Amino acid sequence: MKKARSPFYVTTLIAAAFFMEMLDGTIIATALPQMARSFHVGPVSLNIGMTAYLLTLAVFIPISGWLTDRFGSRSIFATAIAIFTLSSVLCGISGTLTQFILARILQGIGGAMMVPVGRLIVLRTAPKEKITQALAYITWPGLSALVIGPPLGGFITTYFSWHWIFFLNLPIGILALVLAILWIENVRGEELHPFDWLTFILGGFASAGVVYAMEELGGEGGHWKFPAAILVLSLASGAVAIFVARRNPTRSLIDFDSLKLKSYSLSIYGASAFRISVGVLPFLLPLMFQIAFGLSAFQSGLYLLALFAGDLSMKAFIIPTLRRFGFRRVIIINGVITAASIAVCATLSPATPKALIVAILFFHGGFRSMEFTCLTSLAFSEVASTKMSRANSFLSTVIQLSSGMGVAVGAITLRLVAHARGHSAAAPQLQDFHLAILLIAFLALGPVFDSLGLAHNAGAETSGHVQPELEAFL
Repeated sequence: MKKARSPFYVTTLIAAAFFMEMLDGTIIATALPQMARSFHVGPVSLNIGMTAYLLTLAVFIPISGWLTDRFGSRSIFATAIAIFTLSSVLCGISGTLTQFILARILQGIGGAMMVPVGRLIVLRTAPKEKITQALAYITWPGLSALVIGPPLGGFITTYFSWHWIFFLNLPIGILALVLAILWIENVRGEELHPFDWLTFILGGFASAGVVYAMEELGGEGGHWKFPAAILVLSLASGAVAIFVARRNPTRSLIDFDSLKLKSYSLSIYGASAFRISVGVLPFLLPLMFQIAFGLSAFQSGLYLLALFAGDLSMKAFIIPTLRRFGFRRVIIINGVITAASIAVCATLSPATPKALIVAILFFHGGFRSMEFTCLTSLAFSEVASTKMSRANSFLSTVIQLSSGMGVAVGAITLRLVAHARGHSAAAPQLQDFHLAILLIAFLALGPVFDSLGLAHNAGAETSGHVQPELEAFL
């Protein structure tokens, strides 16, 4: 057996893979206008390139855990990096929107195996008291990629060409592939079981169909009957998938055992609304800065660096804050603050001082980082180590689906607001962006309401919070 490399090296490699995968989910945000001109479509319509990528992640993630248990973590992780790197090159050489979407789907398949397998490697090796620290270490590069992506994409788009956004993955991917082969053990699952193909197919159709229908219903064409039918069929497929899964819960892709834990179910239900709302800003803000403010792609992307700075600034405070107040109070109070910071973005205009815009985005970045880390850490705080693979695969699917829905919901909300105000969504106005952001801010309160039913000492082993007796009455 291959000698294990230091956990620090392995965790760093996984964090880098997370960064690369998340970067490609948002780096095209500021490049959309230039890419739209290349493909001869509207800039808002090109969000399908972001949605197709994130949605493919959600559809194919469920199979990653089963493949890892059967073929080993190193084999699957290295294969995922290879697919991801190859598809990046294909994205860069795409000449039509159809070719680009197909390449993004292939890239999503690679990312679907790369991200959850990497997280599973960390979860299997980290003790309960170190989960928060380990997940924070591999999470913040991914969160930073959500913010670095737009300005980096804007810089490349402004001074070079959007094609180089994807060509840059080639040297990074080759290096990551070599290090994965050298550093990661090929650990297989202790218990092998048949894959739940029926639930996988039904759930995949439901996920893809819902997002597709939402895209079409919010589009410019005015055709609603076909997407409405797809939406109904998708919801029915999802209901059948749940029914089939319940008939054989021991091998189901849906982890019903973990869902009985409030600490885990919170990350599925309330946290999904939060992920959707937060995922909207990296899509809407660059468009608002370019279309309504008249900024260049690079200038609009630079503003979002404040989000990245906010993410980094909060990391040092997460563990001490959890130890002092515990998961429940932090998620509730911090969630309200994060939702308010999203709503404040609806007040931005070309007349807003640059320093104030930077301060607002920095503020939002810090508190959204706190909420993300708390929700993810709490999810696994009470899950048994033997069930980590299923719990991780199911949660990873939900995370990516809600992230993909964030881009779709943002585009659809903007389109519907424009329609309601009586003009074309192809040229949204500043007020359209403001109203769309305000509507999205309400979704961020999802984990706040869901956490009201959370025990005061939930996840105490992970957070290290020792609750005084009087706090139980607060």
